[in-house]
Amino acid sequence: MDLANKKILVVGLGATGEAVTAFLIKRGARVTVTDATGSDALGERARRIREMGATLEAGGHRQASFDGADLIVISPGVSHTIAPVRRAVAKGVRLVGEIELASRFISEPIIAVTGTNGKTTTTTLIGEMLKASGVGAFVGGNIGLPLIDYADSSEKAAVIVAEISSFQLDTIEAFRPRVAVLLNIAEDHLDRYPDLVGYARSKGRLFENQQAGDIAVINAGDALSCNVSRTARSQKRYFQFETGDMTAAKPPAASITAKRVVFRDPEVPDRAGHLILNRADYPLYGHHNWENAAAAGLAVLAAGGSYAGIQRALHDFKGLAHRLEQIAVLDGVTYFNDSKATNVAALQRALACFNQPVVLILGGRNKDCDFNLLKEPLRQNVKQVIALGEASREITDTLATAIPVKRAESMPDAVTKARDSAVNGDIVLLSPACTSFDMYNSYAERGEDFRTEVFKLKG
Repeated sequence: MDLANKKILVVGLGATGEAVTAFLIKRGARVTVTDATGSDALGERARRIREMGATLEAGGHRQASFDGADLIVISPGVSHTIAPVRRAVAKGVRLVGEIELASRFISEPIIAVTGTNGKTTTTTLIGEMLKASGVGAFVGGNIGLPLIDYADSSEKAAVIVAEISSFQLDTIEAFRPRVAVLLNIAEDHLDRYPDLVGYARSKGRLFENQQAGDIAVINAGDALSCNVSRTARSQKRYFQFETGDMTAAKPPAASITAKRVVFRDPEVPDRAGHLILNRADYPLYGHHNWENAAAAGLAVLAAGGSYAGIQRALHDFKGLAHRLEQIAVLDGVTYFNDSKATNVAALQRALACFNQPVVLILGGRNKDCDFNLLKEPLRQNVKQVIALGEASREITDTLATAIPVKRAESMPDAVTKARDSAVNGDIVLLSPACTSFDMYNSYAERGEDFRTEVFKLKG
């Protein structure tokens, strides 16, 4: 892709937009950056953009800049369906996202991971398993460093491991991962997609450009994942909970039971070709994390990793912050921070990890998800819901007939109400099933606030 002297419009000045701008400037492009946020609010990032030599249009989008571009590069945080983009594309202006741009300058094989839930954990595990197998890997994408940073670096790895969102997949053209991992598809981001079918279609684009020699790792127990991968030309490797029916799985497959995970090597027909992991020997919490581990293991084997590397990485893995993270035990009550659970399916997965009574802190900004789906799961082991944030009234109106609900005005109020509702042996779980953007800048900031308030109780 020749970028020299091209008029390129970068839409969205976040971390990705800044990295893309630096990449383009170095290659001789004439870059304009547009962001709906005002220049003052963009702060130091606006200053750095101007120092690079790019033009900044802050505080709104100018249609003329979109229409006059040779290429538009859109950040994942900006919808590709906004009016200025649609009008420009209708006039023939080319539109790509950051991963598409970066992939044009990357020659190393890419392992791409997507799914509604578990992407970051699985991506991290793959990186650790490859490292433990002696395979050098760059881990980034939708977590850590953008792919464009790797494309711009002189330091190269043997394998690229990238977390990829549906938003990033919306703007691909030729992006081709050698190993594509689809973990699951559940109701999410319906504030940005017309329906679940449209959202699933975006996830399925991960396989769009794969060829016969590539590998697709798919959750055989997830109907939507199987459906959108049905026409993939790549070789399919399935993982699933073992129900006695593994007829869909094509080896090497990973089967999961309550006690173990088995990886099957297709080149070795007997048990000598299997890796059998006893779940009790590893510090992973919850069935969903063993799905993540199974998917990661299959991806690593497809990329040249080893059974020994999988085992070593799993032994050392301590989990990630804000994902079913145990914070404290106070007066016999265990507090868990699952702030990353920003949709209904993620909350359901968290609740499935507990047999004890749960006091649940739920709420934030709803992404048009249906809280009615929570009624039956909540009846299983939730004794009290503490409804927080913008969606608290909707949560109360929807769930109060199924489970006791109290509304909280703030995180301190929510933690206090949770403490007062819990007794020895209970779980207090922050698992909001909503985004944080009504009260916080990120799920991490929300999780840290929860942690702070729990520690105040401890203090």
